[in-house]
Amino acid sequence: MKIFVTGGSGFVGGAAIKKLANTHHIVAMSRSSASDAKIQSLGASPIRSQLGQVRLADIEGCDIIIHAAAHIGPWGSREQYWQTNVEGTVQLLEVAKEAGVKRFIHIGTESGCFYGQDMHYIDETYPLSISSPYFYSETKAEAERQVLSASDSANNFITLSLRPRFIWGPGDQTILPELVKAVEKGQFMWISGGHAVTSSTNIHNLTHAIALSLEKGKGAEAYFIVDEKDHSFRELLTALLATQNLKPSSKSVPSWLVRGLAGLIEMIWSLFPIKADPPITRFAAALMSKECSIRSDKARHDLGYQPVVSMEEGFEELRTYH
Repeated sequence: MKIFVTGGSGFVGGAAIKKLANTHHIVAMSRSSASDAKIQSLGASPIRSQLGQVRLADIEGCDIIIHAAAHIGPWGSREQYWQTNVEGTVQLLEVAKEAGVKRFIHIGTESGCFYGQDMHYIDETYPLSISSPYFYSETKAEAERQVLSASDSANNFITLSLRPRFIWGPGDQTILPELVKAVEKGQFMWISGGHAVTSSTNIHNLTHAIALSLEKGKGAEAYFIVDEKDHSFRELLTALLATQNLKPSSKSVPSWLVRGLAGLIEMIWSLFPIKADPPITRFAAALMSKECSIRSDKARHDLGYQPVVSMEEGFEELRTYH
C-alpha cells in the first residue's frame, strides 16, 4: 500500500515509517532539508508540504494517511494550537476524501479527555473534553471529533483514532531528554511524591497498533493503546532515568503549590514578551499530579492488539540505545 505520513520527522511519525517502510511505499510530509534527510534515512520519500496546505498532488495514489503531526509544544496561543491541530486536520481530511484515500489513522491522545481531573481506569466511553482549559487537550479533542465524524463507510472512507498515553522509548525527543536535563541541573522534584498512577505506551507498542490499524479497526472509533501494566510516576520516571544511569532527587512539592505557581508563571509569560518556554505550565503540572490509568480492552478486541514490548524489555533497550 501507499501511505502518507504527517509528522514523519518526529518521534511517532518517524517510528511509524521505520516500522512500515519495508512492506509499504511511504511518503511523508516535510518542511525542511533536515526533515528530508531524516525521512529518507527512515526509508520514506519526503514531500514538501505542511498542515493546512496539503495539495491533492501530495497524496495522489495514497491508500492510507497516518496523521501524527500536531502542535505539542508546552507553550503557545490558542490560535497556534487550533490552527495546527484542528484546522490542519480538517483540511487534511477534506483533501484525503477528494483523493480517494481509503483509511485515515489519527494519532490522538488521552489528553483529549483531560480537563484537570483524575482518570481512573477509563475506556473509550469516557467523554472527550471539547471545552478543556488546556489548549492542547481542547484542540486534540476537537481534532479527533472531526476525524471520527468524517468516517463514511458508504463511500469507502474509514477514519479512526489511536490514543496512546505517555509515549516513551528510543527516539523520544521530549520526556526522557527533559528528565535527564532536569536531574543533571539539580532542578528535578516530584509532584506530591510522584504517587499518581499512570498508564504508558512504549513506542514499539504504538507502532504495532498502527500497523494493525492499517486493515483492522472500525470506522468512527477511537482506541486506547497502552502498555501491559501501570505504574506510579515515581516508579516509571525512576526506571526511565536508571536507563541513563541517573537517580532522581527525593525532593517533592505539593501539587496545589506547583499548579498555583504554574498559573502565576503563565500570567507573567502572557504579560511580557518572553521568548523562552515557561519552566512549568498549568497543563504539565496537572497532568503529572493526576491519576491517568487506562483500559485497552477495545483495541485488543477490535485490532487484535497486545503489547509486543514489556516494560522491562523497553527499559533494557533504552540502556543500550544511542
